[in-house]
Amino acid sequence: MIETALTRMFGLDHPILLAPMGAVSGGRLAAAVSNAGGLGFVGGGYGVAEWIRSELGIVAREAKRPWGVGFITWSITPAVLDMALAARPAAVFLSFGDPRPHAQRVHDTGARLVCQVQDLEGARLAVEARADLVVAEGTEAGGHGGRRATLPLVPAVVDAVAPIPVVAAGGIVDGRGLAAALMLGAAGVSMGTRFFASEEALAHPAVKRRLVDARADETVRTSVFDIVRGYAWPGGIDGRAVRNGFTQRWTGREDALHGAIERERPAYFAAAQAGDCDTAVVWAGEGVDLIDRIEPAADLVRRICADAELRLRSFSR
Repeated sequence: MIETALTRMFGLDHPILLAPMGAVSGGRLAAAVSNAGGLGFVGGGYGVAEWIRSELGIVAREAKRPWGVGFITWSITPAVLDMALAARPAAVFLSFGDPRPHAQRVHDTGARLVCQVQDLEGARLAVEARADLVVAEGTEAGGHGGRRATLPLVPAVVDAVAPIPVVAAGGIVDGRGLAAALMLGAAGVSMGTRFFASEEALAHPAVKRRLVDARADETVRTSVFDIVRGYAWPGGIDGRAVRNGFTQRWTGREDALHGAIERERPAYFAAAQAGDCDTAVVWAGEGVDLIDRIEPAADLVRRICADAELRLRSFSR
């Protein structure tokens, strides 16, 4: 068993966090990761109260070990955060924005504050918010992120926020990635794309199949899916997704997409409901090359950590 500051903080068996992927990391997936010895997070995303309340009810019933909830910081409201805190999560995960306005409310409940950052400026804000744990997310990650690569970002954040433990994220999907992150000074890893392709993830079956079939060189950083869905993300943040017909049609024509939104938005949401991966977004990180099947989340947690242990022991010899 790998013991780190992360496992000691939450009493985990394995230094793995489930990334709180909005509308994907539901209560069942979070509970499965936690019960397997990692730390599962419900992905609260943009703060849709009814969805969050329902999924928190599931994880509260099914999880036998610590679990958490995560939000997009710039979109969260105090009311939704208070509702989530009332469910007594062990941790609250905030990313993409200034965590300081919400930090005291989290600390007052006894929950741990986890801040995900994409650069050293974000790391500074996490320290000011008195984060208990910092996640350093590289641009290789699926979904939204910044421009810094995981390999140089992680040790830079480790140095910048010490003695706060750091977790690595971005392009990590197997035991090799976990072992490498530990060598960089991280206390564990946060994984999204690998758990997106799990049995418990809340995603259309066609989307999961597309993840298994996709390759890293098919992924692209883009803002077109945010535009069509009506989300105004701050500058410098876009998302990594599998290239499809929609990205080919609108990348470089974002102003035209804004002008065609009344036609394109209903068609987009209909495609997402139908699992049409040539139109709807399939968020995916560069580690997607290493995903070859859809598996139960608990099997992933245990196998990834067993592989990392084997590699670390081999290296030490």
